[in-house]
Amino acid sequence: MTTDIWAWVRDTHRQLAEAGHHRLADAIVELPEHATEGRNEQLDALYPEAVAAARALGLPWVEVYLRHWRMQNLLNKRQQGEAVLPEAVDLLEFAHREDTEGCPQSVCVVQDFAICHARVDGPGYVAERLAVVGETLDRIEPDRACYDCLSREYSDALEDDGRAAEALDHLDSAANRMRAAGQPVSLRFHQARAGTLHLLGRHEEVLELLATAERAEQTQGRRLDERDQRWGALLRARALAALGRTEESLALLPERAEAERHADLRGTWAETAELLVAAGARENDAELGAVLAGWVGYLDGVGAHRPCVDLLLAAGRLALARGARTVALTLAATGERKLTRLRRTDGVSEQVAALRAAAEALPEPELPVPPGELTAHLAEVGVPYETGADLLSVALDRYRGEQAGATELAVLLATVLGGLGHARAAADLLWRHLEDDPADHELTGALGEMLIDARDAEGIRRLADRVAVTAPADGHWIRARWAAAEGRWDEALERCQEILALDDEVLNTRRLAAHAATELGDHATAQRMYLELLERAAPADGAAEEEDGHRTVQEPDLWHLITAATANRDWAVVRSTGALLDIEFDEPEGPVDEEWQLVTIRATRTNGATSDLPALRTGPATARILPVLGDDLTLNHGDVVVFAPALLERPPAEDAPEEERQRWRPVFELLTLLDPAGYTTYWIDGGWPGDEPWSALREELHEAGCAVWVYSGDEYRITDPAEGGDTLPGVYAALGVPPTASAAEADALLLRLTGGWAHPLAWPELAKAAGADLARHEETVERYGL
Repeated sequence: MTTDIWAWVRDTHRQLAEAGHHRLADAIVELPEHATEGRNEQLDALYPEAVAAARALGLPWVEVYLRHWRMQNLLNKRQQGEAVLPEAVDLLEFAHREDTEGCPQSVCVVQDFAICHARVDGPGYVAERLAVVGETLDRIEPDRACYDCLSREYSDALEDDGRAAEALDHLDSAANRMRAAGQPVSLRFHQARAGTLHLLGRHEEVLELLATAERAEQTQGRRLDERDQRWGALLRARALAALGRTEESLALLPERAEAERHADLRGTWAETAELLVAAGARENDAELGAVLAGWVGYLDGVGAHRPCVDLLLAAGRLALARGARTVALTLAATGERKLTRLRRTDGVSEQVAALRAAAEALPEPELPVPPGELTAHLAEVGVPYETGADLLSVALDRYRGEQAGATELAVLLATVLGGLGHARAAADLLWRHLEDDPADHELTGALGEMLIDARDAEGIRRLADRVAVTAPADGHWIRARWAAAEGRWDEALERCQEILALDDEVLNTRRLAAHAATELGDHATAQRMYLELLERAAPADGAAEEEDGHRTVQEPDLWHLITAATANRDWAVVRSTGALLDIEFDEPEGPVDEEWQLVTIRATRTNGATSDLPALRTGPATARILPVLGDDLTLNHGDVVVFAPALLERPPAEDAPEEERQRWRPVFELLTLLDPAGYTTYWIDGGWPGDEPWSALREELHEAGCAVWVYSGDEYRITDPAEGGDTLPGVYAALGVPPTASAAEADALLLRLTGGWAHPLAWPELAKAAGADLARHEETVERYGL
């Protein structure tokens, strides 16, 4: 099979669109981008409908394609392992049936199978990975793009078997075969080779290889995408750290937030951080330990057993260096549990045993007070979390057999462990104490929190079933919070309503129900829930709030009520609730439509990417969009939107430069469209006329009710036909035509306003909509290379 996969995608997209299956046609274009860019929510929303449509239409090739790209996302961007192993095995079988083996994407499914087994236990599945990938490489030609991918998979398997030198030889041979066949070697291939060089300790060569490969990409006119830039920086940072060039490494190492967003970076990021700590260039603090523990917990939960062990060993070494005894012991216990899930434990089992031995050898702290007084003491003096964990562990050990005192210490220790990123260990601790004290409400509540943090679905089901026997509302509450944590808003709202049927006075249930309703776009229910909450809650005052904060009206409750009421156009409630927040309005009644401040509205494009849109805030929860926008957003100039009240970005610190504080604008998340202005967008392209003519154009267009928004910058140049190929400044802008004007009127207005310019503008789509002559626009596009 030599079918070009992307030629097949283009043909399939066209055929589906022509047959009227537009959503599926769009999905086969959008889904790979969502998968590779880590837009997990967008992928999860798009995939079920798309694969169901492919099955309903009897398109097995399309099904293979869709399932492969989802699997790439689950394995690479989400680093999942055993959790998706059955799907990876089933997909491999499906992709090699008689009706699917000819699909160009079926070869790529072999890669999915190999990656999944590497996530579960790379060294343990070396033989299977080499066999399935090697067989596939033998039957495909080196001029196929998948030859590049599969060669990297074969090399990865050799590395997992401790054969890095052989892996490098394999990569070099594969690269020679691809070049001989006319297939370019990808940047990702070079990045994989850089990883192999790192294993061999050839760090200077890593830096040289990355520089050469990236220059080659740019020379061939290919821009480095965000993924390649991230990985290039990370691989350089690791090599520089290994060479002791720590300042350069720190400058290149991606921010920790990048590794939080992109799970595939975490292992290499942690390795680099450990090198920097060892060199004294980075602080080895409890915050770093908590981050790594959280990543360990994630890998544990998705069944990526081998990467989990590798990362916990790094976290354990750092914990030992900090003297964090309880944390190190917790990591050792996790490692011992994970060893039972590996097929091959040589080498790694010894490292886990060494971690435990070193942790046990750390000195136990002396208790500053008797065990029964420790909780109060810690609350009074305040100690670092890791120190608190060590003290609580000692105290709890001394309370063996005395349940009354032990439960309080266990709950506090579990809370501390959870704060340090060890939610699974915290839950295990609480389960043990629940067996001895099954009626303790605080114990049950803390266990529910930890199980949710640990993403332990089976544990949550077990706890909810157990609790529901004597307290049905508590069982529903555990399930409601778990549904909310997973974004299953229908179920979360349903569970909350079941609780309210049992107890009409609960407040936090109404908060969660209102949030779920908002996520579902049911603003009427959200408003009703917040109004009922205000009726039942105590007024917000210092004494009541200190005594029981969740029983009082909180400021976020009022803001959420305003947002829901705004979406429902209930302006009386918006105004009355605003008065409780000391908001002053220009008018005493009617819709709120004022001019407050410039803000930024964060909206999601149709491809799943986000955009920050300048807007004018017109009320507590409304803003009017300012730019003229394209088809990839469902908004346009003049639209009034409702936004969620929480700031998405913090304002600059008080000591930040004045320019930074002046430039800052509040950023809010788009919630819903309230009042569409009805503008239609057309694009203008051509020569820049100068500031004065452009200002005059903008003014006249504005007087006609139109809007214009320039998207080009100073770097935009167009061909000057009079100067033999030289360039001149260009302008690329969006024209917004209001519903009160026709395309023909806008076309005529533009023609009148720009007809005398030395270099004409082109607006072919507007001219087409106006029924005007397209010849002049097509000529302008051709002459100026627009």
